Amino acid sequence: MRSYLSNIATRLRRDQRGATAVEYGIMVSLIAVVIIVAVTLLGGTLKDTFTQVQCSVSNGSFSPAVAGVDGAAGTAAKCTPK
Repeated sequence: MRSYLSNIATRLRRDQRGATAVEYGIMVSLIAVVIIVAVTLLGGTLKDTFTQVQCSVSNGSFSPAVAGVDGAAGTAAKCTPK
């Protein structure tokens, strides 16, 4: 009986599957953080780009977003028909 328990304990100590799962979990969470930061930083730029493409497809005139002075709200990007 004692050798049986000893064998089980030895097998459990050698099993590395749990450690690998933890490493993959950490890697996936770091990738998610990088994606969130990239989308946050590039979100406004991407929105303006897609608005410009939409405007070009519909033969409109694109005016980009302008930031306000001293943190005040500026004007948003818009598409006006020609």
